[in-house]
Amino acid sequence: MQRIFCIRFRGVFMNKAQFQSYLENSSSSKLRDVVSQMLYDEIVSLRIAPGTKLNVNSIASALGISRTPVAEAIVNLCEQGFVVSKPNSSGYYVIDLSLSDMIDLYSVRAAIECEAAALCTERASAETVAELEKLADEFTDCVIRKDYDGMIATDMPFHSLIVESCGNSYIQKCYEMLLPNLTMYQSSMIKFISNSEENPWSSSVIYNHAAVVSAIKMHIPELARQAMTDHVTSSLNFTMFSGGGADPFSTVRNTRKK
Repeated sequence: MQRIFCIRFRGVFMNKAQFQSYLENSSSSKLRDVVSQMLYDEIVSLRIAPGTKLNVNSIASALGISRTPVAEAIVNLCEQGFVVSKPNSSGYYVIDLSLSDMIDLYSVRAAIECEAAALCTERASAETVAELEKLADEFTDCVIRKDYDGMIATDMPFHSLIVESCGNSYIQKCYEMLLPNLTMYQSSMIKFISNSEENPWSSSVIYNHAAVVSAIKMHIPELARQAMTDHVTSSLNFTMFSGGGADPFSTVRNTRKK
């Protein structure tokens, strides 16, 4: 039987078969672009853990290609901000998550999504509102069932739909820039959600979606803006409480290194 050489990150394998699938579905014929997209997907979904050192030789061997396209792909990810070099250390590393970074990210998220929600009170169609209600209900059901993957799968589409339906292309472009980083933090939230029964901010996070939808249905921009502000604030408070006074993402990093 043929042995498949692969590289393992947090239990997920990157191998030739996976790479071949990317090649077949890529719009680019350049290996560096395909490798870059593959690594990007693994990083944003946290299948490659924050803080992981990326070994060019190991990745190239696992994918059955030369070092050059892998090195170029990593440089590309550096330029996008998902990979960094560290002082007094050789090589490249996946960016770490931190509470201070999340606070900065969510302050921008609030500015974008609050205005998007306000605009939706005037521009969202009846079909959009119905879909938002459906996603909000599904999110609540996932919480009740403790379906943590389902919670993530319904939360991001809810927020994305609000932005898509706001009718402002500049808001949409700004949100698109934030989305990969938001996805990384959303993926990490499973670590905290599993302990949500002890977190006093749990109910706020769960029911804020319904409050946002209600404001949009009533066509009250200020109410929608405030509901989204409350939601983003509750999400931050939920995360900060999970840390017990420390940076909660230090626990995520330590757990993923084991």
